[in-house]
Amino acid sequence: MATDGNSPGDNSSAKKRKPHTRPTITARRKKKNNQQREEETQFSPQPKNLTQLLTLVSNATSKAYSFLKENDINLLPSQTRSLESLLSSSSLSLSKLFSLLRTPPKPTSKSKPPYLSPSSSWFQRFLNSSSDNYDQRWVDCFRMSKASFTLLLRNLWPCLKNSPSGVSPNDMLACALFRLSHGLSFKEVGRRFGIDSETACRVFYEVIKSVNDNLGHLFEFRNNLNRVIVGFGWISLPNCCGALGIHRFSIDGELLGENGSLLVQALVDSEGRFLDVSAGWPSSMKPEMILRQTKLFASVEESKELLDGPMYKLGDGNLIPQYILGDSCFPLLPWLLTPFTRASEDNFSSSEQAYNSVHSRGMELVPMAFDRVRARWQLFSKRWTEECIETLPFVIVAGCLLHNFLIMCSEPFPDENVGFRRDQELPAYEGEVNESGQRVRDVLALNLSRVSPIESSPFTFVCMCRVEVLTHNSRILGRVHI
Repeated sequence: MATDGNSPGDNSSAKKRKPHTRPTITARRKKKNNQQREEETQFSPQPKNLTQLLTLVSNATSKAYSFLKENDINLLPSQTRSLESLLSSSSLSLSKLFSLLRTPPKPTSKSKPPYLSPSSSWFQRFLNSSSDNYDQRWVDCFRMSKASFTLLLRNLWPCLKNSPSGVSPNDMLACALFRLSHGLSFKEVGRRFGIDSETACRVFYEVIKSVNDNLGHLFEFRNNLNRVIVGFGWISLPNCCGALGIHRFSIDGELLGENGSLLVQALVDSEGRFLDVSAGWPSSMKPEMILRQTKLFASVEESKELLDGPMYKLGDGNLIPQYILGDSCFPLLPWLLTPFTRASEDNFSSSEQAYNSVHSRGMELVPMAFDRVRARWQLFSKRWTEECIETLPFVIVAGCLLHNFLIMCSEPFPDENVGFRRDQELPAYEGEVNESGQRVRDVLALNLSRVSPIESSPFTFVCMCRVEVLTHNSRILGRVHI
């Protein structure tokens, strides 16, 4: 019997045909995952390749360190520090990556800057490359010219030559000035001078002590008062012997309370030169209490050795004694003239307004002087820890003395247009009014209302009252020769 092709009796045809079925969702997902794993395996680097790549980066970092070592004397300290920070971060990251791969870094990779050899320290290479007395790098690194550095070293040499640190006086002074100038840690400073951080710390404070012991005469309030009086005469303040103010240095920690700081009482002249500095008072003390515990107050009120010069005869025939200007936080005294205070400025008389205007311009000299100190010595722009509270006053005084020294050497200020940073105003003195002081202030105010004060920028008169530098220097240096 014949049958057609679709007959179920045809077994061979039945074996070749299979029923058409669609893949399940689970099967499709499994296939897709397998494809993704194959692609990841194909394009992701193998551990061996990653190790080779990290080794290349590590070697490049090491060569960058070597390049920096050879060229750091041609870079600004801030540039060198920035590059060191970046390279150190790179080295640390590479070490962590190597540890994750459980592969030790190649010995060619260096994780420390190569500045640890005393014989080839940054400073020694700097000296070898700097033969010109007018090399700008001295000012960039130490905030003074080579000539001023040499002069300062000559004055401090007797105290530094027998240092137990074993470091030469030349290196000691450079080390301390470099830290003052750039606010670096002792570890960073030591690396540049080929010494460890402990030695750098010891050297720094030895130099600070030497400056305070040997340059104290540069606070000239007792020695050159006539120059000070002439300077204030340019801003219509006859017989004025200085401007007295308070400045804050912030301290981290809770030792001095929340937002605690050290207070510094300073007397400055018309050039922004410090005449007297008393540092280290806690911010919890009132300014009038600080004043009464200073040598300045004792020398005026008790021993009468200061501000006892001749009276000055004003145009109207009235006599005015020697005096200094003071902020409103101080008490009004016959020798300490503070501004007039009223609930409203509309209540001031014309003479009081004239007096307060000139008084304000004179008082701006105090923040100006400290702004310049902070601009030159950037260590003071950092917040100090409470562990340093005992040493900070000595460093502040040394910074002020070095500021005076560089004015004496006619070194330019870091920034002639430095902005004034007023601290939080201290509360005005609320004690009894001294009648003698009130009479002196009224006489001066009446005189100022009759004269026409110099209308100018607050500090144009600073340049007008500069003394002859060479004559002044020879006289000062005669006192410090040892």
